[in-house]
Amino acid sequence: MQNNILSSGFSLAKHKELTGDDFYDVKSIGQLTVAIVCDGVGSATEGAQAAKRVTNYLINNLKKRPKTWSIEKSILSFTQSINSILYQESQINYESSELVTTLTIVVIEGNRLYGANVGDSRVYLYRESQLNQLSHDHAMDEVGFENVLTQAVGISKDVTPYYFENLVQKGDKILLCSDGLYNVLDKEEIEENIDFGAHSLIKKASKKETDNLPDDTTAVVVTIGDVSEAQILKQQKLTIAESLKERDNIDGYILEKSLIQNNRTWLCSKKTKHYVVKFAPHEALENEAMLDLFIKEAWNAKRLKANFFPKAVIPKNRTHRYYVMQLFNGEDLDSFLQHKHITIDDTIELAATLIKMAQFLLKYDLVHGDIKPPNIMIAKDDDENLQFKIIDFGSITEIFSTDTQAGTPSYLAPERFQNEAISESTEIFSIGVTLYLALTGKYPYGEIEPFQNPTFKEAKKPSFYNKNIPNWLDSVILRSIAIDKERRYEHYSEMDFELKYPQKVKPFFAKNLSIMERSPLMFYRTGFIIMSISTMALLLLLGFQNS
Repeated sequence: MQNNILSSGFSLAKHKELTGDDFYDVKSIGQLTVAIVCDGVGSATEGAQAAKRVTNYLINNLKKRPKTWSIEKSILSFTQSINSILYQESQINYESSELVTTLTIVVIEGNRLYGANVGDSRVYLYRESQLNQLSHDHAMDEVGFENVLTQAVGISKDVTPYYFENLVQKGDKILLCSDGLYNVLDKEEIEENIDFGAHSLIKKASKKETDNLPDDTTAVVVTIGDVSEAQILKQQKLTIAESLKERDNIDGYILEKSLIQNNRTWLCSKKTKHYVVKFAPHEALENEAMLDLFIKEAWNAKRLKANFFPKAVIPKNRTHRYYVMQLFNGEDLDSFLQHKHITIDDTIELAATLIKMAQFLLKYDLVHGDIKPPNIMIAKDDDENLQFKIIDFGSITEIFSTDTQAGTPSYLAPERFQNEAISESTEIFSIGVTLYLALTGKYPYGEIEPFQNPTFKEAKKPSFYNKNIPNWLDSVILRSIAIDKERRYEHYSEMDFELKYPQKVKPFFAKNLSIMERSPLMFYRTGFIIMSISTMALLLLLGFQNS
């Protein structure tokens, strides 16, 4: 299930039978939750098989539905398709309709519920202690014929499902059930027991009938938790312009200058203020995965509020798909380093900011994913001190992801090239490479091109290129970019501690470094002691021989 949705399902066969004709399932399919209850028509020879086949067919086809199809079109098309399959198969094998079942289906995406039914199985919405039927019974109205279906899947060549949509909210419960439940329990009894789930409802019905249910009885209860804001954002009907140009007016934001080559990020003005506005890529119209990535980016930009990120908002009454960021008057660190140097103190402040940012994201089980100078904005405050802000919300992803494409090759830890999960340790590596480059102007392992499978050799000390770097900072940076992840900082807190307490930093040496290279003074001191001992031993030996 999606994190915000809980479900329960239960079924009992009628009388003392071991199996019945009902079938149900609940599945998560990407951002969708799908629940289905089918009641195989008992008078049909293959009712139980029909119930199972319809359930599985709908779930399997929803998994691979065309991305351009709406959920409504998907539900109705797939229902008509399986109806046609069962009807034709029945006519060929039995010369009558024997693969027949009722159907109820709901699909939940964000705060929207899509549903349909064929036959007399029902869908209810339970909200604020009130049970409301959402489905429509396809059954005769005449007294004495209430159980005669006017529609069912597989009974005739064509089928017309009853389709409905509703908004759901936190605390709602969706009940799907066969007629075996509501024919035994009245509305008040369902309301009294629905909070305890499907099992409780079925057991209540069974107990009421002294454990001798007159019909197969099935219930599925889906409980809505906090509705995902990202899904609500996705459902909004917004324009994604094919092209954008200077002086375009988008909801009062006047486009002034494109900041990125793809013309989707713009410097804009509204009234007397300036902003940065980022628009969804035009490809997101047809590519759902690209749309999901942009929505996730906008959602993260809005919710991740900290002083090391630019402030961002998603305007409520926007007509286009975009989000708005605070304009930070400065330049990115990459451009800054082309014409200026960064001091040791400023580098330590940069390191502290990056660690603080990474620890903040960790609270949300996230990582930045693409730490590098171009994603770090730099400017001076009123006291002429450098301050930093981290940008690019599009790269932020879940920690321990293995399928993420986030990152720039020259800043990726060696294990990322082997498809290992992104982690605190891999983020620390990116921080270390950024610090190394800021202080030396060089990549520790050379510049790595996209799609290259690099070979990592031990990096030179940063102080080899910049004599101002103290030994302790040398060690911190080298430990953060260690090729062997077992020698690298595992957690942000470890690196943070050593940045705060330089006197406690232990020297870091390359794995195969000789004693002389690690500590020349210790090498010569040890050599002197050994030579002195050897000389004394030799003198003693000569003295013994002469005597």
